[in-house]
Amino acid sequence: MREMKDTARALVRIGFDGRVHKTFRGHQAKERFEHEVRVLRHLEARGCTFVPRVLEADPAELKMITTNCGTRVDHMNPERQKEIFAELETYGVRHEDRELRNITYRIADGRFCVIDFEFATLLEGGEGTTSLKPTG
Repeated sequence: MREMKDTARALVRIGFDGRVHKTFRGHQAKERFEHEVRVLRHLEARGCTFVPRVLEADPAELKMITTNCGTRVDHMNPERQKEIFAELETYGVRHEDRELRNITYRIADGRFCVIDFEFATLLEGGEGTTSLKPTG
């Protein structure tokens, strides 16, 4: 596996089969794991095709395996970046970390995708859908 990110909050690796393995750790790891899985399943149920799809989720290990949404983007027009995150909101999710590091490019279909939903907000409300976005 190739390591993509190793921080206090998560370890992200890409397997030889292309699947993304994300292990949550650190502050609120369990809550962030549960929230990201919930958000990604919400997006899949609504037919959003430009985000990772959860293939496996292991609450005991705080690890999820998702589809791969391509490679990170190094440069993008700020207006285009806003459009991508705005499109996500039409599926009922506001990404609370709207940085370029959370946009990828999927060469297979020429689509920009969005990743990393542990602090996203489900806009439709409901039980257990609060944002985990840090305040301050």
